[in-house]
Amino acid sequence: MEYLHTMVRVKDLDAALAFYCGGLGLVEAYRTENEKGRFTLVFLAAPGDMDKVREGKSPLVELTYNWDVEDYGGGRNFGHLAYRVDDIYGLCQHLMDKGVTINRPPRDGHMAFVRSPDGISIELLQKGDNLPPAEPWASMPNTGVW
Repeated sequence: MEYLHTMVRVKDLDAALAFYCGGLGLVEAYRTENEKGRFTLVFLAAPGDMDKVREGKSPLVELTYNWDVEDYGGGRNFGHLAYRVDDIYGLCQHLMDKGVTINRPPRDGHMAFVRSPDGISIELLQKGDNLPPAEPWASMPNTGVW
């Protein structure tokens, strides 16, 4: 068995790409447009996974954008996406600077949670050892749900 991708339906493709690419730093691996089915699929990867993607088209996040208006509730019904990051504090600051709420701050220097514009929970895990506790993260309260 081999992990291929996680599919996430998005209401606003531009907002989703701004979050996943401009915020989290994922890169677009490829996309397909299906006029007959009236949808666009955009496949994203972590920069460090691009060699694996080129070899076997995995691991990926598939953003599915249906051209006709649909309402997708919650997002928490499937769990979350998880990414290992080089600098959890730096990425959380970058996301905050872009207006993203840090729902579960990285108080422990190890784990944080944010949500995409479509309510998808994203877990961020520090690569290697936990970073030493630092402000503003150490005293920042949880916000909302993740």
